[in-house]
Amino acid sequence: MAYKQMGYAERIKIEALSAAGHTARQIAALLSRHPSTIYRELARGRYERMDTNLILHTAYSADIAQQDSNYRCSGKGPALKLGNDFAFVQYIEGKILNDHYSPAAALAALAFERPDIQTRICVKTLYNYIGQGLFLHLTNKDLLRRGEHKQGYERVQRVRTRSPLFPCISERPAWANQRREAGHWEMDTVYGTAKKGQVLLVLTERMTRQEIIIKIKSRTQREVVRALNRLERKYGADFYRIFKSITIDNGSEFMDYEEMEASCRRKGKRTKLYYCHPYCSWERGSNENANAIIRRFISKGDRIEDYSTKQIQYIEDWMNNYPRKVLGYRSPNQLFMEVFFSAADKQIFPFGGCPAGCRVQFLRP
Repeated sequence: MAYKQMGYAERIKIEALSAAGHTARQIAALLSRHPSTIYRELARGRYERMDTNLILHTAYSADIAQQDSNYRCSGKGPALKLGNDFAFVQYIEGKILNDHYSPAAALAALAFERPDIQTRICVKTLYNYIGQGLFLHLTNKDLLRRGEHKQGYERVQRVRTRSPLFPCISERPAWANQRREAGHWEMDTVYGTAKKGQVLLVLTERMTRQEIIIKIKSRTQREVVRALNRLERKYGADFYRIFKSITIDNGSEFMDYEEMEASCRRKGKRTKLYYCHPYCSWERGSNENANAIIRRFISKGDRIEDYSTKQIQYIEDWMNNYPRKVLGYRSPNQLFMEVFFSAADKQIFPFGGCPAGCRVQFLRP
């Protein structure tokens, strides 16, 4: 027999039967309850009453027992908001497991894509439910970032490789530092095995977090300049308003300052370069975060040559159509098009999704 919690109506019956002189076992038989249940219930509602002869008697009160039951239930906490909303559970599991969304991004996409699902919880609650194992297929191991802490290291002093004549990041305009103006980028390289062979040149726009990933033959100054030349030709006249400045580190591949700034389509400079302080990667925080996301798809030690240009484009599309908390859960593509292009030129992709036909997976060679 399935357990059924005792209610107030049943307690009224117990009070009447107890007052009539029935024993606990007799009451249990009449109510189809286990005797132990009735014994506990009589103890819960026990009180002392005085009769007309001023003699104290032990009796049972349904009101006292119900009051005690309500008090105990108040400590159980609220009911699970998941309830029986299987559509909500399936949607969240699909977004995190199949589309590699974070819990916050999955909830933001839910509000936009599935207004028919009524269940709404906050990000903290979703993390709690995942940690408590309330999802059938989803655990903390499936989350992209699980709170691992970076290992400590000893800071070392090394010889500075950058010429002091190069522009320093401290010279970058305040509106670029504060992300109040679009068109200011950060750039770095992502390499595969032992820093040899093909590498990825990664550019991140500071305000919109738009990503550009270019596959180049080697981690050399010549290849970086050639990649920027291709980028300038691709964007044409729009390049000079979209790429107002680029912030880079002191890597040897970025030492050809004059050629990187010089335009290949017109006389003069095509952009302005700023160099970070040595060993201060946090000065390109957005770019470093983008590199970490790329590492979800391409692990350290994998050869970049084993990934096709189409696969690299898939990664770029996924990143540019991923809803970002810092952007109010809009995608970089949406904000980028709003900032740089007119209404006639806009091609806003679906919220949090890739362009038609693009299905990104964790790629492995």
